Amino acid sequence: VKSPRVYVRDSGIVHALLGIDNLEALLGHPVAGASWEGFVIESLIAAAPEATLANFYRTSAGAEIDLLLTLPTGKRWAIEIKRSLTPKLERGFYNACDDIQPDRKLVIYPGSESYPHSEDIEIASLPEVAGQLAAIR
Repeated sequence: VKSPRVYVRDSGIVHALLGIDNLEALLGHPVAGASWEGFVIESLIAAAPEATLANFYRTSAGAEIDLLLTLPTGKRWAIEIKRSLTPKLERGFYNACDDIQPDRKLVIYPGSESYPHSEDIEIASLPEVAGQLAAIR
């Protein structure tokens, strides 16, 4: 599906424009999930090696990947972003991964520990994945 998504790359600007001035106000605001998603996307793109391609993937059937990184090596990472400490994946992520066949499937969440979700999907923290991307350089 060719419908662009718009992200404001600086979550601080988003929060300032919406009058969100502390964590409590942010967590109670409907923009919290989208703000987290934008922050994760921006952080991972900044950490990725030069020449990495970043895309959003969605089909008309609803298969969706929040961030698809194609590294300079050609390897593809499918990344789902969840603000929950107990992330649950929707069928759309599985269907999209079946379409794309990425080399790595990750769920980024706001927790600090990483663990396997299933045989081929990892739940991981943002700092860990950003560090792995930075190490590829």
